[in-house]
Amino acid sequence: MIPLSVLALVLAALYSGMTFANLRAYRPPSPLATRRPTVSVLIPARDEEGNIGAVLDSVLASRGVDLDVVVLDDGSADRTGTIVRERAAQDGRVRLVAGAPLPRGWVGKQHACWQLSLAARAPILIYVDADVRLHPETLARLAGFVEANGLGLASGFPRQVTVTLGEKIAIPQIFVVLLGYLPLAVARWQATDPRFAAACGQCLAVTRAAYDASGGHAAIRGTIHDGLRLARAVREAGFATDLCDLSDLATCRMYSNWSDLWAGFSKNAREGMATPRALPIWTLLLGGGHLLPILLLPVASGVAWGIAALSSALMWAAAATTARRVGASSVSVLLHPVGVAVTLAIQWNALLRGRRRSPAVWRGRTYDV
Repeated sequence: MIPLSVLALVLAALYSGMTFANLRAYRPPSPLATRRPTVSVLIPARDEEGNIGAVLDSVLASRGVDLDVVVLDDGSADRTGTIVRERAAQDGRVRLVAGAPLPRGWVGKQHACWQLSLAARAPILIYVDADVRLHPETLARLAGFVEANGLGLASGFPRQVTVTLGEKIAIPQIFVVLLGYLPLAVARWQATDPRFAAACGQCLAVTRAAYDASGGHAAIRGTIHDGLRLARAVREAGFATDLCDLSDLATCRMYSNWSDLWAGFSKNAREGMATPRALPIWTLLLGGGHLLPILLLPVASGVAWGIAALSSALMWAAAATTARRVGASSVSVLLHPVGVAVTLAIQWNALLRGRRRSPAVWRGRTYDV
């Protein structure tokens, strides 16, 4: 029992140590001191009548930037296009682009984002998902973060709004993996190394120079995970990328029900953890550092129990600190091990479905990933 307890302690200490180190480096972008940047805000939208008005309102309320706002209506069957046309008639900064039919070999969002890039007019392109809501300073700060650090691409993680129990359990695991296992200091030191690329497609800024040099979304046309893949392409083109904390500057509700959450996470899993080489390692890291300490507590005794208790305390302390920083609910902390178990279940399900050549389905489209 002691060897298992020691393994649990080593893995929990790895997670907690990395988390506390990363939280020192993971900071919000500073206010822009002087210059007023010009940015193109690019919003891909497919059947987003429930979101598009609110995201446009938040973008148009931005301060400290000159705006060029472009929405691409990607074959919506609802009132998305009508709502955007009404906003464009009221505000000349807004333009609507009708999306072209999806070509063979392209994923829908990548094609929409590529078309938006062709319509953009500013030197900095900021992609914003329709379910994101921005603070009035977000765009100026994000553009300033790019310019002040000489970046080709920067992205920030908004505060994730969670309402249902499933959301509260599963969605905060994004930050557990990001802050617990990506060495941000190394990623910044090796700023153009694709192995340390990470990004969030919900709110992502890229310079026109870096976008064109990397091939933009055309270079990743057949992939699903737009944030991660575009960041890698930009680094491969020789440009630096970085992350910032938008928890106090933006919000996003990714999914509103369990079936969408499972499908959305499964879709992205196939280009992340859910590979035959990576997933066993992730299972060891997450299972050993987050689940094993809890499983040992009822059965261990003496020294082994003490080690398991210490491992559990380290794990929960890091999870609680992360939740406080990113605005996750206390339920996510209490049920943190359950969230880790759900994450691993989604990843293994995605891997097994992929081996059976089961397609990914999203937004009414089917992709053979």
